[in-house]
Amino acid sequence: MSSPAGNLLKIDFKKVDWQEELSNNVTTLDELNEFLPLSGEEQKSLEEVVERHPMNIPRYYLSLIDPNDPEDPIRKLAMPSADELVVAGSMGETTQDPYGDDKHDKGNGILHKYPYSALIVATEYCAMYCRHCFRKRMVGLPNKQTVESFNNAAKYIAEHKEITNVILSGGDPLMLPTPILKQMLDTLRDIDHINYIRIATRVPVVFPMRLFDKELLSYLKEFNREKAVYVPTHFNHNREITSVATDAVQALREAGITVNNQAVFLRGVNDSPDALEDLMNGLVRIGVNPYYLYQCMPVSRVRHHFQVPLKEGIDIVNEAKSRLDGYAKRFKFIMGHDIGKIEICGRDGNKLVMNQIHSRPDHPEEASKVLIRELTDNAGWFDDLPE
Repeated sequence: MSSPAGNLLKIDFKKVDWQEELSNNVTTLDELNEFLPLSGEEQKSLEEVVERHPMNIPRYYLSLIDPNDPEDPIRKLAMPSADELVVAGSMGETTQDPYGDDKHDKGNGILHKYPYSALIVATEYCAMYCRHCFRKRMVGLPNKQTVESFNNAAKYIAEHKEITNVILSGGDPLMLPTPILKQMLDTLRDIDHINYIRIATRVPVVFPMRLFDKELLSYLKEFNREKAVYVPTHFNHNREITSVATDAVQALREAGITVNNQAVFLRGVNDSPDALEDLMNGLVRIGVNPYYLYQCMPVSRVRHHFQVPLKEGIDIVNEAKSRLDGYAKRFKFIMGHDIGKIEICGRDGNKLVMNQIHSRPDHPEEASKVLIRELTDNAGWFDDLPE
């Protein structure tokens, strides 16, 4: 008799109905145990984790996991871990909101942090609940966003002519039904001061079958002719770049859409020069632009098992960049901090050199500001670094 895990490899994920396939997502430990056998002790420890931070894994992504390797990087991205219960350790303090979302919330799902960019939380649902998510305190909550609130968000954007681009985020906006997504985008189409739209999604990575929906692709291609669409996606490891994911990316590119990648630097997943080299080369091979490599945020129940100390991390990143060609090394090593985005440029001994590339509206003088801080062995975040 074949195993459930073995049966996953026989599914042609390019041909499944994406909405029906969602109902097959693994959301309980009993379901997970059918694909990745858990010991009794492991299952018991994970019950508390799943109660706090729900689990949601597509069958497609489960098929990428090596069931015989407990240290498999794909497994770590998708499967709950008892490490998520750790809230204190050598890496320092954690926070619920390191990016400052709460203080920049304008209502109706709008986050307006930088004058020229507005982010709209279009949905709180994702195809997969990634274990390193910096918004995991919200993941799995009931979706309160509606087309009506989105229309109100669009009115806010229309009234603020300093906004030049809009990011649809969440959650994952591509998990909305196509008619709802079309309604939302149509409200932004005629706002003249919006130069382009970004749709932030991990769909090409964790649920690529969504991008074989001809109605969606036809609409995006038509919309893109009038207002440019960019898709920032989120490949963290070269093994996520499968033939199915490649075809999903190609579908976006054939619609004229530019695809950029925003990876997160994660302990046990991609924290080696080899892993980063393979990831960036894999991305440019399929036409995805390496854009950002984010330092893992000091999020509660994430930091202490995923964050790499900056002193170690900058050396890993620089070694990887030294091996890469010009296009593959274009990504910036970034901290998405409350004060603005900070590029981590390099180090001279125990001095970390950074450049603040965005600033808050009330501190415009901080844009393009060079920052130098002292590196300590365990510092993992800007606030940990002494001046």
